[in-house]
Amino acid sequence: MKITLDTNVLISALIINGKSRTLLFEIMRRKHELILSKEILEEFTEVSRDLKIRRYVNEEDAAAYLRDLASLARIVQIKSKFSVVKDDPDDDVILRTAHDGNAGYLVTGDKHLVKLKRFRKTRIVTVDEMLRILRSKLTE
Repeated sequence: MKITLDTNVLISALIINGKSRTLLFEIMRRKHELILSKEILEEFTEVSRDLKIRRYVNEEDAAAYLRDLASLARIVQIKSKFSVVKDDPDDDVILRTAHDGNAGYLVTGDKHLVKLKRFRKTRIVTVDEMLRILRSKLTE
């Protein structure tokens, strides 16, 4: 399975030992393909420098996490130029990453993306939904 994680899921997995981290570990453990882009990694870097995030994790730990992500993921080059998310055009980079990486799933907590439910061949789901999907695949 090819899965793109939105920056908000990646940040959550970094700072909280919760469902986002569980999902990231499940993706890696089951050898699913994590699809990211340079743009997502850059956004992660920018967001992780925010003082609100720094309360939970220092710069060195965030950098190590980013290196691990980059080494585990397939980093796709974004070639598509479509604009879909009118309410938050910055979210288009996440859709483009999933689309150009042929991801079957895009996992996000962003309401603008979640309400789309699907974009072309990519299903857009929350962390909870993705965990349910992975668990159901286990029993098949």
